[in-house]
Amino acid sequence: MSTLEPPGRAEPPAREPMLRTIAMPADANADGDIFGGWVLAQMDLAGGSLAVQRAHGRVATVALTGMTFHLPVFIGDEVSCYGTVIKVGRTSITIHIESWARRHRSGERVKVTEGTFTFVAIGEDRRPRAVPPEV
Repeated sequence: MSTLEPPGRAEPPAREPMLRTIAMPADANADGDIFGGWVLAQMDLAGGSLAVQRAHGRVATVALTGMTFHLPVFIGDEVSCYGTVIKVGRTSITIHIESWARRHRSGERVKVTEGTFTFVAIGEDRRPRAVPPEV
């Protein structure tokens, strides 16, 4: 294993990703590396989608902890974000997101980022509401 490879699993999770997209030139800096903020936004979208499913309604991102950028994302890479609910509180849902890239030219799959996002369930009044019990 090279020093640039992230620790842990060598393959993405064996389930459908919450989000899959292609990194495009408009998402890159002058050197062709995708901006970290773009990757972070994709992860937030994926986590938000999973949080909405669990909360049965609107959520808002309130925290991001433990964000790690393992490897760069390049133009043309297919980025997939996988989410796992790790904790449900009274109004909050904590989700761990892993982002994997399928390299544009080689097809190699590598974990590029991971982080833990916390969402709060939001009611019609835009105030926190209780997360319903899991069905």
